Amino acid sequence: MESLSSRTATPLFVVVLALAWLHTGSWAQAQPDTIATASAQNPDVYLITIDTLRADHVGCYGYKQVETPALDALAADGVRFAQAFTHSPITNTSHTTILTGLLPSVHGVTDFGVPLSPQHRTAAELLKKQGYQTAAFIGAVILDSNTLAPGLDRGFDFYDNFPKSESSDADSKGGKKKERWDRVERRGMEVVEHAEGWFDKHRKGPHFVWVHLFDPHDPYEPPPPFAEKYKDHLYDGEIAYADSAVAHWIAFLKKAGVYDNALIIVSGDHGEGLGEHGEDTHGLFLYDSTLHIPLLVKMPVKAAGFAPRGVVVDAQVRTTDILPTILSVTDVAEPSELNGESLLPLIGAPAPSSSSPGGRALFGETDYPLRWGWAPLRALRADNTKWIEAPRPELYDLQADPKELKNLYAPGASNSKVQLMQAEMAKWKSKLPQAAANPGRSAENLPDPKDKIKVQNLLHNAMLADDDSRAAEARQFLEKALQLDPAAPTALRQLGELELAAGGFAKAA
Repeated sequence: MESLSSRTATPLFVVVLALAWLHTGSWAQAQPDTIATASAQNPDVYLITIDTLRADHVGCYGYKQVETPALDALAADGVRFAQAFTHSPITNTSHTTILTGLLPSVHGVTDFGVPLSPQHRTAAELLKKQGYQTAAFIGAVILDSNTLAPGLDRGFDFYDNFPKSESSDADSKGGKKKERWDRVERRGMEVVEHAEGWFDKHRKGPHFVWVHLFDPHDPYEPPPPFAEKYKDHLYDGEIAYADSAVAHWIAFLKKAGVYDNALIIVSGDHGEGLGEHGEDTHGLFLYDSTLHIPLLVKMPVKAAGFAPRGVVVDAQVRTTDILPTILSVTDVAEPSELNGESLLPLIGAPAPSSSSPGGRALFGETDYPLRWGWAPLRALRADNTKWIEAPRPELYDLQADPKELKNLYAPGASNSKVQLMQAEMAKWKSKLPQAAANPGRSAENLPDPKDKIKVQNLLHNAMLADDDSRAAEARQFLEKALQLDPAAPTALRQLGELELAAGGFAKAA
């Protein structure tokens, strides 16, 4: 999971585990709005989100070290967006953006446990009013609407939250914590089986079903035979396993006779650092390693009147464009506040826009560094240029330097590209709520996350070790973090809590 250490008195890596057991999945409250009668010809909509999935680790995006036949087949049966990007490298923030079509700073869910305001309508709410049966099946407690994602279940007839557990961190005998499966995470095949079970009881359409597969998220623990086949590349093994779950779901939809007239969208929520720029996982930085995601769209033949197949669109697009696309295909009116645009103009008749340069500008943001008192980051990606607003700003020529290794920004130097990107960034920020445009204290007065990435990696490893009852290893990671940053409050607090649990009261104090 994303490291959930907090600036507050209670450590988030403990809160996450405790929250997972508060409530069970349940039928969501039906919306009071009048529900329209849907036509039998209305297309089903199936949204599949795969957590922590880099575009460059998928077969149809050119990666040769992993087998993803289900995703490759969907790309062949529809449209592959080669340059799709998320606005946020955090799971619940990015999913809220997908379901609302709003920037993180607009919908306000920029941290775990922040409720989604009722003023922002979700895809499920909009489609339910048109007579759709709606259901969501999640693969991680991060998206549990009773705990860390309040409000995300609005509009869903059924939202498959995690079951309540009778235990706390450890069992009643003080032993090892329960296995993470069903406590923090569900295997992708289990998520799909839940969705199929619901569908069997709700055959009458149209349907809007969201399936979330968490498997590629760390820790990388693919089940057999993927663990053996990808033993040297476990992240890829998780991707291959998630692909097999997608294959199972697609085969089910075909057997049910709903595949052909369905809009199927597959999207990553964010990528994974994998050590690039020093970031092991995700959340802290706004480089393409964690922003570039796969996006596949299979159109419904009856609703669209055309079915582009095997099309590749190179124009830049964003996750805010997903909801406008769903609404366009289902002929549902768009809320005026949406921040994205439908993808249909890029793939519609008379010819797909398969080589459009530049595309739509991406405004990226992460407030995740604020958890540790580090500066939040903002980024603008447009016209093959990336501008990152940070205490030490960064400018990259993405065509010449796609890995973002050569920072072209120099303090005090006159640079027309810098001035242009700063002006465009100002336009984007002017549209945001005032508090969001200037989060927390001035970024210039907070440490640059680039200087803290080693500390962050150690804190994340400590969280995983503690979650797995490996207290000695967790202690080692925290002590190393304190060597790098002796005043790190999160490391001090977590180390103190480990000592307290072990009975070392003097050390804890």
